[in-house]
Amino acid sequence: MTEHGLHHVTAFASDPARTIDFYTRVLGLRLVKKTVNFDDPGTYHLYFGDEAGAPGTILTFFPIPNAAAGRIGIGQVSETGFRVPRAAIGAWTHRFVALGIPHEAPVTAFGETVLRFRDPDGMPLALVGIDGAEGEPAWGAEGIATEEAIRGLHGVTLLLREAEATAAILTDVLGFAETGREGSQIRLTTGARLGGAVTLRAVGDFLPGRQGAGSVHHIAFRAADDAAQEAMTDRLRGTHGLAVTERRDRQYFRSVYFREPGGVLFEIATDAPGFAIDEPAAELGSVLKLPPFLEPHRGRIEAVLPKVA
Repeated sequence: MTEHGLHHVTAFASDPARTIDFYTRVLGLRLVKKTVNFDDPGTYHLYFGDEAGAPGTILTFFPIPNAAAGRIGIGQVSETGFRVPRAAIGAWTHRFVALGIPHEAPVTAFGETVLRFRDPDGMPLALVGIDGAEGEPAWGAEGIATEEAIRGLHGVTLLLREAEATAAILTDVLGFAETGREGSQIRLTTGARLGGAVTLRAVGDFLPGRQGAGSVHHIAFRAADDAAQEAMTDRLRGTHGLAVTERRDRQYFRSVYFREPGGVLFEIATDAPGFAIDEPAAELGSVLKLPPFLEPHRGRIEAVLPKVA
């Protein structure tokens, strides 16, 4: 059995080269896969994570050149958090000042130190300081000490009209349990080291979200294998009456999708087969990879994609 928790988060961006620069150079993540949106092959799909792109470390982007900005609102992810050693928060604050990265002063939430900042498209992000994380594996990047580097995803915050129905899906199907409340926020966690926190922020009537650059398209949760995914799907359909898509082969994992009661698009993704299925682990992200059904169209696809390093 796998750990429950987040598998990945997928968002929109407006410039593929700028997105690669920010997430690899500024944040020190590894570009583990450069491919295309299988449903829209004229758009890149960029995956960032740890050395292997392990489940729970992955943030992915559909960068659409000159895309209009999104708006954070009801039914959306309002913050995506990364896990770092608590002692590294000061170093990251100095790094953001030096590089001119928009950020806020560190605060404490649910007993954790949180440094909030934004990427070039205005996507709300956070570094969450965790005691003991300094002993965890990390991808080394130039200018970022290993003891300060990002370890993977910490979790996400969902902005909702009301939280109860969403919490029921997280606890009954996806392996989470409520572990804290602060004001209008409910924290649900799993035993997973990576991607093990979801915070529900219930705000009542508020502006609905609008997707665009800087907004999250969907969040994905882990399933050990097809059988575990199918069991979750059966419970979503049978117990909760939700519509779930058929299984879709995403080359590096297999996915089903559904809209949870609060309006956020959820995915359940299998841990296998992983990102080394079509290129050596040492060379992840170095060239454009296409699934077999798109390989015959490589010439046309490469002709329309913007050039990136």
